[in-house]
Amino acid sequence: MGRLSGKVAIVTGGARGIGQAYVVALAREGASVVSFDVNDSGATVGAVERIGGIAVSARGDVTDDAAVNKLAADTVERFGRLDILVNNAGLLAPLSIASSRDIALDDFDRIMKVNVRGVFQCVRAAAPHMKKSGGGKIVNISSTTAFGGPPMLHYIASKGAVISMTYAMAAELGPDNICVNTLAVGFTESEGVEEQPSEVVDAVRAAVLGRRPIKKSITPDDMARAMMFLVTEESDFVTGHTLVVDGGFVMR
Repeated sequence: MGRLSGKVAIVTGGARGIGQAYVVALAREGASVVSFDVNDSGATVGAVERIGGIAVSARGDVTDDAAVNKLAADTVERFGRLDILVNNAGLLAPLSIASSRDIALDDFDRIMKVNVRGVFQCVRAAAPHMKKSGGGKIVNISSTTAFGGPPMLHYIASKGAVISMTYAMAAELGPDNICVNTLAVGFTESEGVEEQPSEVVDAVRAAVLGRRPIKKSITPDDMARAMMFLVTEESDFVTGHTLVVDGGFVMR
């Protein structure tokens, strides 16, 4: 029996890449998982079914408040409870390395809407159901760029905001036995990275590998293993924390 047997989870942005790895890891430990994404999560559901797990696909946008509230309600209606939320959905592409004066205001607003408001809306929708289930675990996905990175001010600011929101959410939801933590993802070789402009990827990769004490590439499975700590009973007294997983690039 897995560590999450009987638990129910939602993963946003679960259709592929690191999000798909989160869904598969949760299902492998016995959780029933809903993958919520603007794209079809059929490949993710198939990967879960191949290991004998339970996952379903729900299509929608984290910035659509009605869709997010429906997601939480439908999950509880289908599975009877809600225990885990992994706020993985985020916007990175298309971004370019540029000074703050060259960032279009529409791009800045779009990044903030998805990466910050989307996290807020998903937590607001899920938390009441977690309280009814007796508590829960929320993992907000940030990035090590929040501690300093290439000139992508709008993206960096959005990921810093996720960390700050986690502190406030942890304080507010702790009395309901809901732990809220941040997973700060280091530069990971994933589908999302492969889609970025090559000059951006090359610059970031060179900077990261030059400073990272552990010189191997980070994979989505590395992130999934760290996420599992934050959603299992091993972390029951961990809240308001930022877990940095990047091979030592950021030491704090």
